[in-house]
Amino acid sequence: MRTHGWAGVTPVDDDEAVTRILAAARAAIDRSGTEFTLAEIARDLGVTRQTVYRYFAGVDALLRATAVAQAGHFLDVLAEHLSDIADPATAVVEGIAYTLERLPDEPYLNLLLTPGRASAFSAGVTSDTALAFGRSMLQRYSVDWARTGITDLDQLVEHMLRIVQSFVIDPGRPPRRGADLRAYLTQWVAPALAGQSPVTQ
Repeated sequence: MRTHGWAGVTPVDDDEAVTRILAAARAAIDRSGTEFTLAEIARDLGVTRQTVYRYFAGVDALLRATAVAQAGHFLDVLAEHLSDIADPATAVVEGIAYTLERLPDEPYLNLLLTPGRASAFSAGVTSDTALAFGRSMLQRYSVDWARTGITDLDQLVEHMLRIVQSFVIDPGRPPRRGADLRAYLTQWVAPALAGQSPVTQ
């Protein structure tokens, strides 16, 4: 780790340096969205661009890392919201609906799941980053996935993320919300999970 710059307060190690760079990126996103440069981040931190490049290859890498770091907050909120739901079909329907409802107020989650600037680094919802986020989401559900007979969580994650992205791209005319959204998902998504065979002991 370089020992100069940082506005006179040098990080104690690389982990602290990364934490401070991510904090600067969050501030930039909150200030002006995703249209910032590494030069701006470096200026805010009192370092050179080369110092920031040492930790992140470019703006896209920094956006991705910032989104992943901040997604944990949403996962905690989602887990609490779904804490009383043990049925897999009900949990998936509510998880998709709740995620769609929260997206407008979750700028960092938007970086992972919506088209636009994020697609430049995420390659859409099938990227490793988005799929890892989805797996983390399912693992926080109060569902015993093994017992339900649903073993391929990766494909379930991909299916859920594709549904989320399709609603983001075209929410419908008029957009489906609330009970209408949940009724649609219950009719067309839930049966795929309800048809699984529970594991008996």
